[in-house]
Amino acid sequence: MHQKWMALALQEAQKAFERGEVPVGAVVVVDGEAVGSGHNLVETLQDPTAHAEILAIQSAAARLGTWRLNDARIYVTLEPCPMCYSAIHLARIPEIIFGAHDPRLGACGSALDLRGLDAMAAPAKIESGVMADASRELMQRFFQMLRRK
Repeated sequence: MHQKWMALALQEAQKAFERGEVPVGAVVVVDGEAVGSGHNLVETLQDPTAHAEILAIQSAAARLGTWRLNDARIYVTLEPCPMCYSAIHLARIPEIIFGAHDPRLGACGSALDLRGLDAMAAPAKIESGVMADASRELMQRFFQMLRRK
């Protein structure tokens, strides 16, 4: 089941890739339905907060008419950074499923683990490695392309 939603997140990441953005995609799912999605638009919007997770959360909240996403899962192609992990926590999303680990900025255990902070009263359930190879390959292609330019 996770593959279905991660495949949608990968489609979002591909959109970012095609726009020259770091290829990260995210999908918010509630009751077996995708209710929000997003991909990185940092360069396009010239907004450092325009990460895939933030945009997917905003999309889901707008569609559902509430910022409390207690019954949601978020699927992300790359381990969330500290900003995105915090936004996921504040949106009360109880489950994070991600593809590739991010040893540089990952906040779910790779670079740091925000689940252990006292302020994070109800830590999200984390599942990693879902379609990680596809996520990692897309990132590698993107950064190889940048290096060639």
